[in-house]
Amino acid sequence: MSRGDAAARRLYAWEDAEVAPRDTSHVPFAQLQALVDHVWAAEGLRFPPRLRPLPRQARGTVARASRTAIEAPPELPTWILLHELAHAMSSTAEGASDGHGPLFLGLYLHLLVRHARMPRAELEASLRAAGLAFDPNPRPAFLG
Repeated sequence: MSRGDAAARRLYAWEDAEVAPRDTSHVPFAQLQALVDHVWAAEGLRFPPRLRPLPRQARGTVARASRTAIEAPPELPTWILLHELAHAMSSTAEGASDGHGPLFLGLYLHLLVRHARMPRAELEASLRAAGLAFDPNPRPAFLG
């Protein structure tokens, strides 16, 4: 999650307005893998991404993810971890990714509702108001 990505500015503005105020929890790095494993298993998935420290030279990056790994700082807000898990779910091991597209947003919305207990109807309405398209019935990309 790089805050300087021009293509994602509307998404980040939406997160800052709608998601961050609803979840102020922070998880230390030592506990992040357990949370990733829990969410992955709760979604009926196997082989969760592995946590790695975010490299120090990644100064403009809050966190980043692929299908197989999530790189995170020493502490991370829960909603950002769910954002990165949505990236992992909307990517394949071969590197194909939905970026911040409708599949990613649908998965992210689902994770926010299910695992952070955020109100689905309010989030959907705010996504539509922000002009952000989302898949209402998302399925992880690697499931075919």
